[in-house]
Parts: sequence; C-alpha cells; structure tokens
Amino acid sequence: MERIELTYPATEKLQHKALAGVVGSGDLEAMFIPHQEKMLKIIIKTSVDGSKHRWQNLFNRFASLHALPMGTLEINDFASTPGVAKLRIEQVFEEANYA
Repeated sequence: MERIELTYPATEKLQHKALAGVVGSGDLEAMFIPHQEKMLKIIIKTSVDGSKHRWQNLFNRFASLHALPMGTLEINDFASTPGVAKLRIEQVFEEANYA
C-alpha cells in the first residue's frame, strides 16, 4: 500500500460532502469534504506502489481542464485505470455540487 498526498490551488466552492464509487468492488472510492481554504488537498491510498507520478499527471491534467474545489479529496484505489479514476473524481465533485 502506498499513501500519496497532493495539494493544488482551488477556487470552486462546493457545499456538500460526497462519495462516489466502492473500493470493495475492485474499483476506486472517492470522498470529498468541502472547506474554505483555497486549496484542494488530495490523499490517495493505493494498492499500486510507485504510482505517485501517474496520480500527479492525472491531477495536473484535471486541473488544467477544470476549476478545482476547495476541500479534501480522499481516494481509496484498488488498481483502477486512469479512466475510472477520472470518472470517479468527476462524479464525486458533481455530487458535492448538487447534493
């Protein structure tokens, strides 16, 4: 198991906590908790050792395409593909926006 922590500047205000995905399914679980600091703190627990570079690339790309929300994003990953990871991240932010 590897634990990765990343931080990005954030401007988007989301009001609600949210959960997307189920790690027990061999997939990825993403949980978002909003706060007022102008940053997105990302905590990733993954079964894939040595994947920090892959996660940094995923979030660098995501940040270049989207305004990031202020809060904490916790990800529990069980070897999901980058496509599934991106989908779950989009889902949790959407849920936090409309919940």
